[in-house]
Amino acid sequence: MAEEGRRLGVALDFSKGSKAALKWAIDGLFRKGDTLIVIHVKHSQSLESRNLIWSDTGSPLIPLAEFCDPEVMHSYGVEREPEIFELLDVISKQLQVTVLWKIYWGDAREKICEAVGSMELSTLIMGSRGLGSIQRVLLGSVTNYVLEHASCPVTVVKDSRP
Repeated sequence: MAEEGRRLGVALDFSKGSKAALKWAIDGLFRKGDTLIVIHVKHSQSLESRNLIWSDTGSPLIPLAEFCDPEVMHSYGVEREPEIFELLDVISKQLQVTVLWKIYWGDAREKICEAVGSMELSTLIMGSRGLGSIQRVLLGSVTNYVLEHASCPVTVVKDSRP
């Protein structure tokens, strides 16, 4: 019997790799009745005073229709990326996938793992920046950290475009 109502997460920071991961997931992973939770981590700790309450736990889950409002996006410090929001709108309407946003502030490695655990995701999809082995050692890799510490299966999508 097919599993219904899966909760799938996509880590999205609007980088080339994270956009590729979202597109990959949309192209063949979602089924009717699934929930997509877009996990977005802001590196800046500068929060509007109304968002300070969520500095540790992240924002509430924000439905796509509400999040698309320019004032709501501005209040969370997220810029509108038309290409991404069009993709999310299509999957929401055509596949009847519930799309929710969750914004965190702080270290992406820790916050993504926290999101995976607190939202009980079936799986997490994330992009890879394509760092070489030396860069990963020097800069650290969010992807490597999440692969090692996440409490659910993680799929890493590498952007194949040059």
